[in-house]
Amino acid sequence: MNVKLILLCLIILLSAGCITKEDNNMENISISSDGFKEGDMIPDKFTCEGKDISPSVSWKGIPAGTKSIALIMDDPDAPGGTFVHWVLYNMPAKTLKLPEGMPHNQTLTDGSMQGMTDFGRAGYGGPCPPPGKPHRYYFKVNALDIKINLPPGASKNQLESSMKGHVLASGELIGKYQR
Repeated sequence: MNVKLILLCLIILLSAGCITKEDNNMENISISSDGFKEGDMIPDKFTCEGKDISPSVSWKGIPAGTKSIALIMDDPDAPGGTFVHWVLYNMPAKTLKLPEGMPHNQTLTDGSMQGMTDFGRAGYGGPCPPPGKPHRYYFKVNALDIKINLPPGASKNQLESSMKGHVLASGELIGKYQR
């Protein structure tokens, strides 16, 4: 019985080591915005209390072998659970910046596709939390070794499922907003 327990522990430890090694080998993408700095408040013009336009977002550190880039923006502090504000995928690998005020089209001129937000529409939907404490908004960028095989209008969950095992590098930018 002790041998079985030792083998089980060894398998668990080896598995944990493999997972850690893969995570440590993942490259980091550096993300920034002209509209706000990491951890700062997001200006009103990018929220439901302003023009509700997307901020410019840029990144660097896209590794060789990248076939497409995906961006997800969400709010983990929403009262009903994580609220999705933006889903954008199949951006060309050479894309390093999104301009301020991106259109809401499901398919963009460069072939990028926008998914559905929890507002029930495609494209960016700015912060609009209930009054109270500040919420955090995560802009997550992933470099993928595939082009995503989903139609325009996919959900965050569909995108994340399609990305599994295909993320070469990732990074995030966090902004805050309070009403």
